[in-house]
Amino acid sequence: MTGLPVEDRALAAFLGLAIGDALGATVEFMTRREIAAEHGVLRDIVGGGWLHLKAGAVTDDTAMAIALGNSLVRRNGLDLTDLCEEFATWLRSGPLDVGNTCRRGIRRYIQRGLVTGQVNEGDAGNGAAMRFLPVAIANHRNAERARHWAVEQAHTTHNHPLSDAACETLAAMVVALLAGDGKAVAMELAEQLVGRYPTFRFVPYSGMSSAYVVDTLQTAFDGYFSTASFEDCLIRVVNQGGDADTAGAIAGALAGATYGLNAIPKRWLKALDRETVATIRALVPRLLVISDH
Repeated sequence: MTGLPVEDRALAAFLGLAIGDALGATVEFMTRREIAAEHGVLRDIVGGGWLHLKAGAVTDDTAMAIALGNSLVRRNGLDLTDLCEEFATWLRSGPLDVGNTCRRGIRRYIQRGLVTGQVNEGDAGNGAAMRFLPVAIANHRNAERARHWAVEQAHTTHNHPLSDAACETLAAMVVALLAGDGKAVAMELAEQLVGRYPTFRFVPYSGMSSAYVVDTLQTAFDGYFSTASFEDCLIRVVNQGGDADTAGAIAGALAGATYGLNAIPKRWLKALDRETVATIRALVPRLLVISDH
Protein backbone atom coordinates (compact mmCIF):
# COMPACT_ATOMS: atom_id res chain seq x y z
CA MET A 1 0.00 0.00 0.00
CA THR A 2 2.85 2.37 -0.74
CA GLY A 3 1.25 4.69 -3.30
CA LEU A 4 1.70 8.14 -1.82
CA PRO A 5 5.17 9.60 -1.21
CA VAL A 6 6.31 9.90 2.39
CA GLU A 7 6.38 13.71 2.04
CA ASP A 8 2.65 13.72 1.29
CA ARG A 9 1.77 11.39 4.15
CA ALA A 10 3.95 13.25 6.67
CA LEU A 11 2.48 16.64 5.82
CA ALA A 12 -1.04 15.21 5.89
CA ALA A 13 -0.32 13.69 9.31
CA PHE A 14 0.86 16.98 10.82
CA LEU A 15 -1.93 19.01 9.22
CA GLY A 16 -4.32 16.26 10.32
CA LEU A 17 -3.15 16.65 13.90
CA ALA A 18 -3.83 20.39 13.78
CA ILE A 19 -7.21 19.94 12.09
CA GLY A 20 -8.30 17.35 14.65
CA ASP A 21 -7.23 19.76 17.39
CA ALA A 22 -9.08 22.74 15.87
CA LEU A 23 -12.22 20.70 15.16
CA GLY A 24 -12.29 19.02 18.54
CA ALA A 25 -11.58 22.14 20.59
CA THR A 26 -15.13 23.37 19.90
CA VAL A 27 -16.61 20.48 21.87
CA GLU A 28 -13.89 19.80 24.42
CA PHE A 29 -15.36 18.83 27.82
CA MET A 30 -18.86 18.45 26.36
CA THR A 31 -20.79 15.19 26.53
CA ARG A 32 -22.12 13.45 23.42
CA ARG A 33 -25.63 14.50 24.41
CA GLU A 34 -24.58 18.15 24.80
CA ILE A 35 -22.86 18.09 21.42
CA ALA A 36 -25.94 16.62 19.76
CA ALA A 37 -28.16 19.29 21.35
CA GLU A 38 -25.92 22.18 20.29
CA HIS A 39 -24.44 21.03 16.98
CA GLY A 40 -26.35 17.97 15.85
CA VAL A 41 -23.21 16.39 14.44
CA LEU A 42 -20.18 18.69 14.48
CA ARG A 43 -18.76 18.61 10.94
CA ASP A 44 -17.06 21.98 10.54
CA ILE A 45 -14.28 23.96 12.18
CA VAL A 46 -16.23 26.75 13.84
CA GLY A 47 -14.17 27.76 16.89
CA GLY A 48 -15.81 28.71 20.15
CA GLY A 49 -15.89 26.12 22.90
CA TRP A 50 -14.81 26.76 26.46
CA LEU A 51 -11.66 28.57 25.23
CA HIS A 52 -13.73 30.86 22.96
CA LEU A 53 -11.36 30.20 20.06
CA LYS A 54 -11.47 31.82 16.66
CA ALA A 55 -12.44 29.34 13.96
CA GLY A 56 -9.30 27.47 12.91
CA ALA A 57 -7.27 28.26 16.02
CA VAL A 58 -5.37 25.39 17.62
CA THR A 59 -4.63 24.55 21.24
CA ASP A 60 -1.73 23.20 23.27
CA ASP A 61 -1.82 19.88 21.38
CA THR A 62 -0.59 21.44 18.14
CA ALA A 63 1.54 24.07 19.90
CA MET A 64 3.53 21.47 21.83
CA ALA A 65 3.91 19.26 18.75
CA ILE A 66 5.31 22.24 16.85
CA ALA A 67 7.60 23.05 19.79
CA LEU A 68 8.94 19.48 19.74
CA GLY A 69 9.39 19.71 15.97
CA ASN A 70 11.24 23.01 16.25
CA SER A 71 13.67 21.54 18.77
CA LEU A 72 14.28 18.39 16.72
CA VAL A 73 15.08 20.48 13.65
CA ARG A 74 17.28 22.95 15.50
CA ARG A 75 19.34 20.21 17.17
CA ASN A 76 19.10 17.72 14.29
CA GLY A 77 17.81 15.20 16.81
CA LEU A 78 16.41 14.89 20.30
CA ASP A 79 18.10 17.15 22.86
CA LEU A 80 16.03 17.17 26.05
CA THR A 81 17.54 20.38 27.42
CA ASP A 82 16.78 22.21 24.19
CA LEU A 83 13.29 20.70 24.14
CA CYS A 84 12.62 21.86 27.69
CA GLU A 85 13.83 25.34 26.75
CA GLU A 86 11.39 25.32 23.84
CA PHE A 87 8.55 24.26 26.13
CA ALA A 88 9.56 26.89 28.68
CA THR A 89 9.51 29.62 26.03
CA TRP A 90 6.06 28.46 24.99
CA LEU A 91 4.77 28.43 28.58
CA ARG A 92 6.13 31.93 29.22
CA SER A 93 4.26 33.17 26.14
CA GLY A 94 0.99 32.74 28.05
CA PRO A 95 -0.86 30.10 26.00
CA LEU A 96 -4.62 29.92 26.41
CA ASP A 97 -4.52 26.39 27.74
CA VAL A 98 -1.85 24.20 29.36
CA GLY A 99 -2.50 20.78 30.87
CA ASN A 100 -1.67 20.54 34.56
CA THR A 101 0.89 17.76 34.13
CA CYS A 102 2.59 19.56 31.24
CA ARG A 103 2.71 22.76 33.27
CA ARG A 104 4.17 20.94 36.26
CA GLY A 105 6.91 19.32 34.15
CA ILE A 106 7.87 22.54 32.40
CA ARG A 107 7.94 24.45 35.68
CA ARG A 108 10.12 21.73 37.18
CA TYR A 109 12.64 22.43 34.44
CA ILE A 110 12.40 26.21 34.84
CA GLN A 111 12.79 26.07 38.63
CA ARG A 112 15.16 23.13 39.08
CA GLY A 113 16.74 22.47 35.68
CA LEU A 114 15.44 18.88 35.55
CA VAL A 115 14.67 17.58 32.05
CA THR A 116 12.83 14.47 33.28
CA GLY A 117 10.67 13.63 36.24
CA GLN A 118 10.39 10.52 38.39
CA VAL A 119 7.76 7.88 37.69
CA ASN A 120 4.49 9.35 38.91
CA GLU A 121 1.07 7.72 39.26
CA GLY A 122 -0.46 11.05 38.30
CA ASP A 123 1.29 11.14 34.92
CA ALA A 124 -1.09 8.85 33.00
CA GLY A 125 -2.65 11.76 31.13
CA ASN A 126 -2.51 12.29 27.37
CA GLY A 127 -0.25 15.36 27.30
CA ALA A 128 2.83 13.49 26.07
CA ALA A 129 0.94 11.36 23.55
CA MET A 130 -0.75 14.38 21.97
CA ARG A 131 2.58 15.77 20.72
CA PHE A 132 4.32 12.54 19.64
CA LEU A 133 4.13 13.08 15.88
CA PRO A 134 7.38 14.97 15.12
CA VAL A 135 9.53 12.13 16.47
CA ALA A 136 7.79 9.68 14.13
CA ILE A 137 8.33 11.92 11.11
CA ALA A 138 11.96 12.53 12.09
CA ASN A 139 12.49 8.76 12.36
CA HIS A 140 10.35 7.53 9.48
CA ARG A 141 13.13 5.11 8.50
CA ASN A 142 13.90 4.01 12.05
CA ALA A 143 10.96 2.65 14.05
CA GLU A 144 13.11 1.64 17.02
CA ARG A 145 14.57 5.11 17.44
CA ALA A 146 11.10 6.59 16.95
CA ARG A 147 9.82 4.51 19.88
CA HIS A 148 12.79 5.50 22.02
CA TRP A 149 12.52 9.23 21.30
CA ALA A 150 8.75 9.16 21.82
CA VAL A 151 9.26 7.96 25.39
CA GLU A 152 12.23 10.25 26.04
CA GLN A 153 10.29 13.36 24.99
CA ALA A 154 7.35 12.15 27.07
CA HIS A 155 9.42 12.11 30.25
CA THR A 156 9.98 15.87 30.13
CA THR A 157 6.40 16.13 31.46
CA HIS A 158 4.90 12.63 31.87
CA ASN A 159 6.55 9.54 33.36
CA HIS A 160 4.09 6.67 33.60
CA PRO A 161 4.09 3.21 31.97
CA LEU A 162 0.74 3.78 30.25
CA SER A 163 1.83 7.13 28.82
CA ASP A 164 5.11 5.59 27.67
CA ALA A 165 3.34 2.68 25.99
CA ALA A 166 0.91 5.01 24.24
CA CYS A 167 3.68 7.26 22.93
CA GLU A 168 5.87 4.48 21.60
CA THR A 169 2.92 2.68 20.00
CA LEU A 170 1.71 5.82 18.24
CA ALA A 171 5.20 6.56 16.98
CA ALA A 172 5.61 3.04 15.61
CA MET A 173 2.18 3.20 13.96
CA VAL A 174 2.97 6.44 12.17
CA VAL A 175 6.37 5.16 11.01
CA ALA A 176 4.58 2.17 9.47
CA LEU A 177 1.87 4.35 7.94
CA LEU A 178 4.39 6.78 6.46
CA ALA A 179 6.04 3.80 4.77
CA GLY A 180 2.68 2.91 3.23
CA ASP A 181 2.21 -0.26 5.27
CA GLY A 182 -1.44 0.58 5.87
CA LYS A 183 -4.03 0.08 8.56
CA ALA A 184 -3.50 -3.67 8.93
CA VAL A 185 0.02 -3.10 10.27
CA ALA A 186 -1.25 -0.24 12.43
CA MET A 187 -3.86 -2.61 13.85
CA GLU A 188 -1.17 -5.19 14.65
CA LEU A 189 0.71 -2.55 16.63
CA ALA A 190 -2.46 -1.48 18.44
CA GLU A 191 -3.16 -5.12 19.29
CA GLN A 192 0.38 -5.51 20.62
CA LEU A 193 -0.29 -2.56 22.92
CA VAL A 194 -3.51 -4.19 24.14
CA GLY A 195 -1.61 -7.43 24.63
CA ARG A 196 0.87 -5.67 26.92
CA TYR A 197 -1.72 -3.51 28.66
CA PRO A 198 -5.25 -4.94 28.29
CA THR A 199 -6.71 -1.73 29.74
CA PHE A 200 -6.18 -0.17 26.26
CA ARG A 201 -8.69 -2.57 24.67
CA PHE A 202 -10.86 -0.46 22.36
CA VAL A 203 -13.25 -3.05 20.87
CA PRO A 204 -16.00 -2.66 21.89
CA TYR A 205 -15.49 1.05 22.44
CA SER A 206 -16.36 2.03 26.01
CA GLY A 207 -17.43 5.57 25.16
CA MET A 208 -15.03 7.28 27.55
CA SER A 209 -13.08 10.21 26.07
CA SER A 210 -11.26 11.80 28.97
CA ALA A 211 -7.72 13.14 29.40
CA TYR A 212 -6.67 9.74 30.79
CA VAL A 213 -4.33 8.41 28.11
CA VAL A 214 -6.18 5.09 27.92
CA ASP A 215 -9.53 6.77 27.24
CA THR A 216 -7.92 9.06 24.67
CA LEU A 217 -6.30 6.24 22.70
CA GLN A 218 -9.45 4.12 22.86
CA THR A 219 -11.41 7.01 21.35
CA ALA A 220 -8.82 7.76 18.66
CA PHE A 221 -8.41 4.08 17.74
CA ASP A 222 -12.16 3.48 17.64
CA GLY A 223 -12.60 6.34 15.19
CA TYR A 224 -9.57 5.46 13.10
CA PHE A 225 -10.11 1.72 12.74
CA SER A 226 -13.90 1.78 12.34
CA THR A 227 -13.97 4.28 9.46
CA ALA A 228 -12.53 4.41 5.95
CA SER A 229 -11.84 8.11 5.36
CA PHE A 230 -10.09 11.05 7.01
CA GLU A 231 -13.34 12.98 7.37
CA ASP A 232 -15.42 10.15 8.81
CA CYS A 233 -12.65 9.33 11.27
CA LEU A 234 -12.43 12.82 12.74
CA ILE A 235 -16.17 13.40 12.82
CA ARG A 236 -16.65 10.16 14.75
CA VAL A 237 -13.86 10.97 17.19
CA VAL A 238 -14.62 14.59 18.08
CA ASN A 239 -18.33 13.97 18.48
CA GLN A 240 -17.53 11.70 21.42
CA GLY A 241 -16.75 14.91 23.32
CA GLY A 242 -14.59 14.78 26.44
CA ASP A 243 -10.98 15.62 25.61
CA ALA A 244 -12.03 15.98 22.00
CA ASP A 245 -9.16 18.17 20.80
CA THR A 246 -6.52 15.66 21.90
CA ALA A 247 -8.38 12.58 20.68
CA GLY A 248 -8.99 14.47 17.43
CA ALA A 249 -5.32 15.45 17.12
CA ILE A 250 -4.11 11.87 17.56
CA ALA A 251 -6.73 10.46 15.21
CA GLY A 252 -5.97 13.20 12.69
CA ALA A 253 -2.29 12.29 12.70
CA LEU A 254 -3.06 8.62 12.08
CA ALA A 255 -5.68 9.33 9.42
CA GLY A 256 -3.48 11.88 7.64
CA ALA A 257 -0.58 9.44 7.47
CA THR A 258 -2.95 6.81 6.09
CA TYR A 259 -5.02 8.68 3.53
CA GLY A 260 -2.74 11.56 2.46
CA LEU A 261 -3.28 15.22 1.65
CA ASN A 262 -5.96 14.83 -0.98
CA ALA A 263 -8.20 13.07 1.54
CA ILE A 264 -8.31 16.07 3.88
CA PRO A 265 -11.52 18.04 3.25
CA LYS A 266 -10.69 21.34 1.58
CA ARG A 267 -13.08 23.22 3.87
CA TRP A 268 -11.08 22.08 6.90
CA LEU A 269 -7.73 23.03 5.39
CA LYS A 270 -9.12 26.41 4.38
CA ALA A 271 -10.48 27.02 7.88
CA LEU A 272 -7.25 26.11 9.69
CA ASP A 273 -5.22 29.05 11.03
CA ARG A 274 -2.93 30.28 8.22
CA GLU A 275 0.13 30.76 10.41
CA THR A 276 -0.22 27.24 11.76
CA VAL A 277 -0.44 25.83 8.23
CA ALA A 278 2.64 27.77 7.11
CA THR A 279 4.62 26.64 10.16
CA ILE A 280 3.74 22.99 9.59
CA ARG A 281 4.48 23.16 5.85
CA ALA A 282 7.94 24.57 6.61
CA LEU A 283 8.65 22.15 9.45
CA VAL A 284 7.76 18.78 7.92
CA PRO A 285 10.43 18.66 5.17
CA ARG A 286 13.09 19.54 7.74
CA LEU A 287 11.88 16.80 10.08
CA LEU A 288 11.99 14.21 7.30
CA VAL A 289 15.68 14.95 6.67
CA ILE A 290 16.61 14.00 10.25
CA SER A 291 15.80 10.35 9.52
CA ASP A 292 18.76 10.23 7.12
CA HIS A 293 21.27 10.83 9.94
